[in-house]
Amino acid sequence: MRIELNLSDRLASLATEGFDLAIRHTDHPPDTHVAWTLCETRSLLVASRHHLRRQGTPQHPLDLASRPCLHYPRPQEDPAWTMERQTPDGPERVTVQIGGPLAANNSEALRDAALSGLGIALLPDFSAQAALRAGKLVQVLPEWRPVGSFAGRICAIRPYSAHVPRAVTAFVDYLRRALAAGFSPADA
Repeated sequence: MRIELNLSDRLASLATEGFDLAIRHTDHPPDTHVAWTLCETRSLLVASRHHLRRQGTPQHPLDLASRPCLHYPRPQEDPAWTMERQTPDGPERVTVQIGGPLAANNSEALRDAALSGLGIALLPDFSAQAALRAGKLVQVLPEWRPVGSFAGRICAIRPYSAHVPRAVTAFVDYLRRALAAGFSPADA
């Protein structure tokens, strides 16, 4: 049995819905908005220690084809993960078709499923960081970097206007300082 969750990550129209600011995980903020990069992010493969003891630890991305994987579904795409690593001969890239018991369009739902031992999840670092630091999740295939899965930065965006409320400027300044270090799993 496979479950697919479709949770709402609806992107509100800031101008028409009256919002002054939004925080978005994106590489391409709308051209009609002003955007500030708050921090860079990256994608990670993670699993619980219990799951890895039960299923074994993958040694190569191709091993993922036979493992239960928890993924974020994308329209018109078969579930596949692309991984890349640097070698002395240059970059090596592998794409592997994956499957598993759960697909959800919410990284926190995928993280919680990984925490409960359902499989290996591909998550943005900000969703995995606390569980990695607590030792509840471990990084899988750390020498490989997932490619094309999630955006590479978190941005504060606002509709373009000549006047920027002081509260927006102050909040963005605070967020830039608070998130300057990003969500490195190396600190985990």
